[in-house]
Amino acid sequence: MGNIPHGEGLSLASLAASSHTSPSEQVRRTREKIGLGLVLYQDGDGVWLYNRAEIPLFVNSPTLDGGVHCRADFIVHKLPPGHILNIFDYEKAREYQKLPVHPALLHVGPIDQNSVHVSFAKGWGPNYRRQAITECPCWLEILLVPAR
Repeated sequence: MGNIPHGEGLSLASLAASSHTSPSEQVRRTREKIGLGLVLYQDGDGVWLYNRAEIPLFVNSPTLDGGVHCRADFIVHKLPPGHILNIFDYEKAREYQKLPVHPALLHVGPIDQNSVHVSFAKGWGPNYRRQAITECPCWLEILLVPAR
């Protein structure tokens, strides 16, 4: 994953080079399967994710499943290789900013309503063995520019 095709980007290899710790065997195996990774792009009032990896991606976003303000639970969406998904809707995010935070979410700590979580190969949450994304071997938190 060292070379980024089609312009600028971010590679896990460059991130790993700056780390002072060695990844676990499970993390190394997952990284090997990522291949070309993912592509994010903004189109109008939404952000789309295209899965170019050889493995499924698992995605959670406030605008995918009703917003952080509306639900105490959340849905992790599985995105197979070669598929695309609208992972963030700025118009919905603007509406959610007007609502109070659901009391059941206060125990999980601060929630950035403009963030998207992506895990490579492994899901998390109520329907998975891993309850938190931090238990997945290889994951990203993508922070988007706040809705205006």
